[in-house]
Parts: sequence; structure tokens; C-alpha cells
Amino acid sequence: MKITRSGRAASVALVAALALTACGSDNNSGSSSSAGGDSSSSSSAAGSSSSGGGDSTADECGTTSITAEGSTAQGNAIDQVISDYKDKCSSATVTYNGTGSGAGIKQFIAKQVNFAGSDSALKTKPKDGKIETDEAKTACGSEAWNIPMVTGPIAVSYNLKDVKDPITLTPAVLADIFNGKITKWNDPAIAAVNKGVTLPAKDIKVFFRSDESGTTENFTKYLAASAKDKWTAEPGKKWTGKGEGKAKTAGVTSSVKSTDGGITYAEWSAAKDNELQVAKIDNGAGAVELTGASASKAISAAKIDGTGNDLRLKLDYATKEAGAYPIVLVTYEVVCSKYKDAEIGKSVKSFLTYFAGDDIQKNLESQGYAPLPADIQGKVKTAVNAIQ
Repeated sequence: MKITRSGRAASVALVAALALTACGSDNNSGSSSSAGGDSSSSSSAAGSSSSGGGDSTADECGTTSITAEGSTAQGNAIDQVISDYKDKCSSATVTYNGTGSGAGIKQFIAKQVNFAGSDSALKTKPKDGKIETDEAKTACGSEAWNIPMVTGPIAVSYNLKDVKDPITLTPAVLADIFNGKITKWNDPAIAAVNKGVTLPAKDIKVFFRSDESGTTENFTKYLAASAKDKWTAEPGKKWTGKGEGKAKTAGVTSSVKSTDGGITYAEWSAAKDNELQVAKIDNGAGAVELTGASASKAISAAKIDGTGNDLRLKLDYATKEAGAYPIVLVTYEVVCSKYKDAEIGKSVKSFLTYFAGDDIQKNLESQGYAPLPADIQGKVKTAVNAIQ
């Protein structure tokens, strides 16, 4: 069954981040979700969407507490999996801080956490004189791998109290809205793709992620690929359009929920949690409703852009395939291929083996995600099994 963030808060213990490192040991701080080995965690008693689905068995459970940090897009998914994993492995402790993809990568490179959740793979090109893949390799003492684990469709979420039917938006219209060029909901450009819909003469209020966000990067990659003549800014984790900034997923979704005329981009899971309206997207082959199946159809067309067990994906944001919802992101678990502490490696491997399990992946759609396509899921299981 689906459990929202607030529901899970009652069943998943909140603890300070443990003093562990990606490949060593340092200090970390921040709110987190944890499945711990002591009796203070009540997660095993309530809200599990799976009674042990996955491929991990009791004798494969981790033996060392592990921490991770990063993407808020996968927050609902990983919080639930941590709770379910606790049911399976009562002696294991996994703590995850949803601080944003940029923060997660920085903490992983700084050896503050054992793995990072990021909605974009480690960068292979220099930025500020540094290359993330090289920095991560140095931190690990081994190659770092990008392992796709959660498919998180990005919902264009809005709040129009007087419009009951879903509206349709095109890449060009979206680019103009988020660049501040279209400022009214009854603008002729919106009306042209929503014939028969009575649109209000209401101001459009854009909200964007003020923190460094993988969701921002993937959304701007979509705009740059699908509306090249209108969105000319370089895609990135920092927002370059117009609007009002709010921190993290919770900030933008709660702002839209409380603002008639508001609009934002956020993972589908959060849009569902906040009961926001979600636009259909027309990339050129007709309006497509966001569903698990339509998002998976877009992910199925992705190409593996990494080598070996580094499974970075190249998404086709400009796809015109009928029935494919084009605004998608993949959350990677960024790991060391070989951990300096073998027990940490074993614990990371155990948890991610469970996360990649068939039952767990199937359950993700009920939480607002799309399961990994079968061919990619098979490669994920192979990569996870190779972690040392």
C-alpha cells in the first residue's frame, strides 16, 4: 500500500546521521530516515508495502551500519525500502538523508556517507577545475559506479481550483512559462493546446528548487532538448529560469498546494502526496498522461552510456514516441565498486540487492514511481552483485 512521507515519519525512526564515510569515517549531520537494529525502531510494525519482497535473504543482511544522502526525488521510495528492509534484516541499520542530489554527491566525495542518491550521474567533464568521477574514485580508492535504482517521472504540477480536467502543455509553452514569458493561465498559447477548456485569467506563479537539485537538472535537460529555441540556458542543478525559489521538493510542492495559479516541477510521488493536479505533456505525438507505464516507456528507450558496471543512462528527452511520457529522471545510487572497509561493502551490497529485487521494484508504482525496465533491472542486479 502507499505510505506518504508523513505516514512513514511515524513508522521510521528519525536519527542523526551516523559518523561513517563513503570509504572511511568522518562526521555528518541532518535529518534522516533509518532502519536500525535496536528496539527503538518501530518500522517493522506498520506500513510495509512488501513483507520481504526482494532478493535478499536473512543470512545476506549487512553487519555494519551504513549512511547515505542525496536525492529527495527518491525519498518516498527509499524510505519505504528502508522500512521493509528492517523487517527482513532486523540487525541492519540504514540511514538516508534527503538533502538534494548536489549535497549527496558532495558528501560522498567528502567521505561523509557510504553511498549517494543522485538524479544525475557523476560528471565526467571538469567543473571549477574538478571532475566528479575522478574525485569519487579518489574518495573510494576504487572506481565509483552509477547504479540506476529508481525511475522518478517529473510531474508538471499545478493548482487551478476552477479547472477540473487535466490541462495539456507542450515543450514550447512550458519553456515560456518557466522563463516568465507566459504569465497568465488564459494566455493564447496555453488555450491553443487546450481547446474546449475554460482557462482563468489568473496569474501564473512559478516555483522552483532553490537548492542544487537533480530534478532541476533533468527538467532543464528536457526543456533544452525539446524546446531548443526557447530554453537556451545550459541545463544544471541550479535553476536559471524565473519564479520563486523554495527549498527541496517539500518546499515547491507545498507552495503550489497553497497557491491558486501555482506551478512547479517535482517528482510524481510528491505530486501525488500533495494531491496536486498534473499536466499532460504533448511532445509532438499527442498528449500523454503521466502513468507508470508511460514513464517506463520513455525509460525503455534509454541507452547505457557507461562502461562495465557503471550504468549511467542517456535519456531521450525529445522523444516523440506515442504514449511515452518524456519528462523523466533516474535516481542513481552512487557507490564505491570496492570499499576500503569490506563490511561496509557487504552492507551496501545487501541493502541495494534488496532494493533491486523484483517485488520491491513492482511496488514502486503505487508510490508514484515507475519500475525499472526488465533489461535495465537485470544489469542493475549484476552491478550490485559485483560490489565489494
